[in-house]
Amino acid sequence: MLIKAKTLKDYKLDTKDGEVGKVKEFYFDDKHWAVRYLVADTGNWLTGRRVLISPYVLISVNQEEETVGINLNKKQIEESPALYSEKPVSQQFETAYYDYYKLPPYWNGIHMWGYSPYLNRDSEEREKIKQQEESWDPNLRSTNAVSNLHIQANDGEIGHVSDFVIDDDTWAIRYLIIDTTNWFGGKKVLISPKWIDKISWNESKVFINLSMEDIKKAPEYSEEETQITRDYETQLHNYYSRWGM
Repeated sequence: MLIKAKTLKDYKLDTKDGEVGKVKEFYFDDKHWAVRYLVADTGNWLTGRRVLISPYVLISVNQEEETVGINLNKKQIEESPALYSEKPVSQQFETAYYDYYKLPPYWNGIHMWGYSPYLNRDSEEREKIKQQEESWDPNLRSTNAVSNLHIQANDGEIGHVSDFVIDDDTWAIRYLIIDTTNWFGGKKVLISPKWIDKISWNESKVFINLSMEDIKKAPEYSEEETQITRDYETQLHNYYSRWGM
């Protein structure tokens, strides 16, 4: 199921023994554009520390009840490695985090989820997957921080990041929602992360490998009316003449 990041914001987080807070934002890497952590707002519980939840332990998203199920109990979360600083998530913290929960590090291996292109929540099945030697250094981004960054096309600015469309099965970011209304009174469109060249924090911009005209004539995305069906995605990728979703 495809769901917007802003839709998930404030969904309740349900563990095995009760609610622990609400969804605040997400951390994703800009290599595979996959959500690596859901950031929880725990209110008065665990005050002063950031609580990160890996997609490995997310059970399901219930849009009717506006909840996200977590396959952990409160004690496991409370005793997990603490992250107090607002600085970027360090590799040292991530290593301790994955060791604590006995999860396979996503940065070990060539695929989106390390040794596998799929998000495998079955611990016994994960043990059967052969480990690969190749690893990479993750560079985590916050959805809140990237929201509102300007979009720089090949020939000028064309809009800003409005939201993210997430696949809650793989927890990959499938699309960025781009709002062009402040630039030419236009519309909202979707772009795939595959069409992004880089993110520049110094310039507060996301650089894309498309022209302004490409964006202006792209299929419109209406948050109220557009359903992201396979037909719509095919139309979108046919327009951009890009394949390999």
